[in-house]
Amino acid sequence: MYYVYILQSINFVDQYYVGYTENIENRLKLHNNGSSFHTNKYKPWKIITYIAFSDKIKAIAFEEYLKSGSGRVFKYKRFI
Repeated sequence: MYYVYILQSINFVDQYYVGYTENIENRLKLHNNGSSFHTNKYKPWKIITYIAFSDKIKAIAFEEYLKSGSGRVFKYKRFI
């Protein structure tokens, strides 16, 4: 499976991150141990939602959508 996930910083509750992975548990560990440049500053993180896809292309497209202007609005309206 392919996962698109939304993280929320535990210490900075207004900080969110959208990502894509094939192993969600391992990816969260990498975010929390500082391995990701983009999320290191606001660690630790918790997963607030994730969506599983059987199609990799659709998962990547959904991640890109959530990072777009209209996708951000959708994200806040539906998931946060």
